[in-house]
Amino acid sequence: MGNAHTPPQPPRDEPDVGGQPAQEPDLIKKIVSQHNKDKVNDNTQTGAFPVVGKRKAKAKGKAKRLSTSSRSLKARLGTGVLIAVLCALLAYGYVIQINNKDLTYETMSETELTRLISESNTQVQRLEQRKAELTRQLNSLEEAADKEAQAAQIAKENEEASGILSGRLPAHGKGIVVRITQGTKAPIDASTMFNLIEELRNGGAEVIAINNVRVVTSTYVSESDNGLICDDKLLEAPYVVKAIGDPSNLQNAVNLAGGVGSRLTVKYGATVTTEVSDDVNITQTQPVERYKFAKIVE
Repeated sequence: MGNAHTPPQPPRDEPDVGGQPAQEPDLIKKIVSQHNKDKVNDNTQTGAFPVVGKRKAKAKGKAKRLSTSSRSLKARLGTGVLIAVLCALLAYGYVIQINNKDLTYETMSETELTRLISESNTQVQRLEQRKAELTRQLNSLEEAADKEAQAAQIAKENEEASGILSGRLPAHGKGIVVRITQGTKAPIDASTMFNLIEELRNGGAEVIAINNVRVVTSTYVSESDNGLICDDKLLEAPYVVKAIGDPSNLQNAVNLAGGVGSRLTVKYGATVTTEVSDDVNITQTQPVERYKFAKIVE
């Protein structure tokens, strides 16, 4: 129990004189450590390789853009060439067509040319016939239009003439103006005044008016206590009679020896004067008469 038991110790290598056995482990460690560092530096996650990758990407993008631009330029050049070729083909086809047409006439036989000329003449004749037909239609339309215009003109003239004769419209023209004073021997009676109207009508008077009364076919003259009545209107002296027509004939109708003018002067003691005028205005009118029994024949 008094003796202590000492465990056996492992043997230790003794260094050689040159020191080489002690330096080998350190060298190996350095080699391994350097190898690991080289691996880390070679990794793509370090700062060296990404820079190189960016440059390569930029170079690739530039090359891609150059390639796209080149393809676009080639496409445009190809389109321009295609259009030029198509235009040339169209021009060539047009020239060939004209030449073929000329050659067609040149290569046709005499019979074919005769038939072609005959067909052309027939077509020309048809066109001439159509032209003549259209010309006839145009002439008919023009004649119809002229007839319609003439009919309208005639209707207008008839309307004016009817309006003047019926007293609906005022009138003016060459004629005479007769002025008659009240008789100093006796009052002028209705029959004498109506005879004056009839003498003027026989002398060619177209329109007649006495004082403010337009004379029409239905005009009458009567007597009253106050004087002469013409178409329900009182006539007062001096009497003014206007007549449109040939002035010479109308003047002779009034001043004829033994006529109504002489009777007014001799029998009634009235003064009768006749004045010729180039423009006698008769503005008096008569209302339209409504016929109860007479109707227009259709």
